Amino acid sequence: MDGPPDAFGSPYRLLSGAVVPRPIAWVSTRAPNGTRNLAPYSFSNVASVDPPTLLFSSVGTGDDLKDSARNAIETEEFVFNVVTEDVVEAMNETSATLDPSEDEFEHAGVTPADCVVVDAPRVAEAAVSFECRLAESIEVGTSTLVLGEVVHAHVDDSVLTDGKMDTQKLDAVGRMAGNEYTRTTDRFSLERPP
Repeated sequence: MDGPPDAFGSPYRLLSGAVVPRPIAWVSTRAPNGTRNLAPYSFSNVASVDPPTLLFSSVGTGDDLKDSARNAIETEEFVFNVVTEDVVEAMNETSATLDPSEDEFEHAGVTPADCVVVDAPRVAEAAVSFECRLAESIEVGTSTLVLGEVVHAHVDDSVLTDGKMDTQKLDAVGRMAGNEYTRTTDRFSLERPP
């Protein structure tokens, strides 16, 4: 069957069900009034390595932005925490719809830790966290793409080998569709052709 995206039902379901697995950015911010915010975004990825830049996309634009995107744009900083299997339940708790005045760190029972460069807190339990300064925000249809330049990284020694990131040790979790997630523990290697 061929056709435009809406020929397959909801374009959201088509895209989120076919473009899988997706990394999860567990985005932490601090609102201008000081309130901590923490929420997962599966429309996320690496945008550039020079300068090192990460991105997440949030539903909403203008006055309809979700808290994380609004805070990141207003304060010009955020933290991209990597979701691993040991924190997946807490990550899921932070997807609850809470009032902007509520603290998702407290709600999910995770520990806010100070950052080195940015004022936003990071998740202490996350094996990898990237402190980001806002590079750009772009409205794309009914969503807002938030790009942040990585200015500092926190990497737990448990996921390093000889001081380098070891993907065999990072039990990252990916997003599928609906209520489905995937583990990244079933790995295989392919040699890239010359």
